[in-house]
Amino acid sequence: MNRPAVIHKTSPVGSVKPHWDDYEGERSRFSWRKARQALSGMPGGGINMAFEAVDRHLDTPTRDSVALRFVARNQPALDLSYAELARQTNRFANVLEGLGVQKGAHLFVLAGRMPALYIAVLGALKKGVVVTPMFSAFGPEPIATRINLGAGEVLVTTDVLYQRKIKPWRQQMPSLRHVLLVAEEGGLTQEPDTLDLGQLLREASDAFTTVNTSGQDPALLHFTSGTTGTPKGALHVHEAVVTHFQTGRYALDLHEEDRFWCTADPGWVTGTSYGIMAPLLQGVTSLIDREEFDAERWYHLLAEERISVWYTAPTALRMLMKAGKALAQQHRFPALRFVASVGEPLNPEAVWWGQEVLGLPIHDNWWQTETGGIMIANTPAFDIKPGSMGRPLPGIDAFIVEHLEFEGEPPRVRVLETPDVEGELALRANWPSMFRGYLNNETRYAKCFAGDLYLTGDLARRDAEGYFWFVGRADDVIKSAGHLIGPFEVESVLMEHAAVAEAGVIGKPDPVVGEVVKAFVSLKDGCTANEMLRMDILAHARKRLGPAVAPKEIAFLPVLPRTRSGKIMRRLLKARELGLPEGDTSTLEAGA
Repeated sequence: MNRPAVIHKTSPVGSVKPHWDDYEGERSRFSWRKARQALSGMPGGGINMAFEAVDRHLDTPTRDSVALRFVARNQPALDLSYAELARQTNRFANVLEGLGVQKGAHLFVLAGRMPALYIAVLGALKKGVVVTPMFSAFGPEPIATRINLGAGEVLVTTDVLYQRKIKPWRQQMPSLRHVLLVAEEGGLTQEPDTLDLGQLLREASDAFTTVNTSGQDPALLHFTSGTTGTPKGALHVHEAVVTHFQTGRYALDLHEEDRFWCTADPGWVTGTSYGIMAPLLQGVTSLIDREEFDAERWYHLLAEERISVWYTAPTALRMLMKAGKALAQQHRFPALRFVASVGEPLNPEAVWWGQEVLGLPIHDNWWQTETGGIMIANTPAFDIKPGSMGRPLPGIDAFIVEHLEFEGEPPRVRVLETPDVEGELALRANWPSMFRGYLNNETRYAKCFAGDLYLTGDLARRDAEGYFWFVGRADDVIKSAGHLIGPFEVESVLMEHAAVAEAGVIGKPDPVVGEVVKAFVSLKDGCTANEMLRMDILAHARKRLGPAVAPKEIAFLPVLPRTRSGKIMRRLLKARELGLPEGDTSTLEAGA
């Protein structure tokens, strides 16, 4: 299907006017100092994430608005107002106070999307404690690894998860002083050497004075997988809340009257920055679905919960696409006005699917665990180029650079000014949510910078209009017969084929050309893998990409390996293809 290269920005839906519509003007006027002034701050110039997200609203009409709305199958919805959330998080902070937990201690949370998780995260931040949310689907070993790396003193989890994943390993986590349990079935927990969190909260005072944290005090520790067996711990500070606030307005266009749904689990940085912080900072109502993905259920929630702004992942969108247009057309979404996606680059086909099925294009954006917040985005302020990352937000300066090799010296780079030249994406390191270090690894952290530029490790290009286009991770790029081939470009073309639901592309060693392109695809429902279909997909790719770039091999898989945050794990595809060590697979989605 022939489609235009640009989707033009549309008029506001209903009475909601976007926060901004003048891209160049807003960039020229913006300063992070002024952005911080929009928040309350603490006495003496400090700032605290949880205070800004919750207590700042208590002297406004927002105090009685719903902050968090929890839904689950066969259960009534549970609503927490901003005032109630303030009381509950104060109680949790007092629980930590009573246990003698000091400012700067490390607390880990291992739980599903339940109220206790959000109360613990925000209450710990009020106390000045450093928080790490973890995926509840983690196995015992990755849990223990992270707690030991982070010297975790406190763990908040459920009685069921404790019995299955913590209890047998408890002695291998020597720093862990307190385990606070939530009874999944209600009532009291009976596990020895643990504390019942429900009882502690009921006994605690709901009055608490937030600890006066500085902007540079540690707040969040997020672990990110690497190619080795040890995850990296990226440390963020309380000042990051300024980025969460500002990007919630610029990239997601959140308004106080919105009903927002971020589908990311808080065990992933998106679920913390934009599933907890950003919506609370804007005073909106957030929907939190405690169930796993189900296409019919998701469409129902979008419609019945009157979601107006939806932030999700490419994997989820591809799964909805796989379920077919007919299912979507059984529902109407009159409140929905803005849809955004993050986690990995969004194929153009998915952007157009949103336009055709939901009546709204999907706005892709780009950031990393290390950046702490959205850096480059497609926004309401300018046209969308399907397949692009968008343009840098106000306050963010992005460049394409090439490395200059000097043996034994810190990284040095040269900025590439010519449009459409591929190189490494770099950002000027001046935004508040930039990570402040890798835990216990200063050498690795130092290698991320060349002067005042943060080197992202992502390859990209910038077109003449300032839009950035993702090429691939530096270690994903395929070198074949002198060609540098970005896997994302090949994957996007494969997904245009009517039978393909997902695609992952790797370079397979070849003695003649160095590497050949091999693709792994999963098919849409109703399509059967056979040789005829394989040849048809290959022919489609060769026609669109040319023989030098198109895959030489295609393998069919029921599902592609991906992280729980939705990223296709190309390195795992390559390791399995070549019989290499799989590295850190702790974030691998179950069954992948």
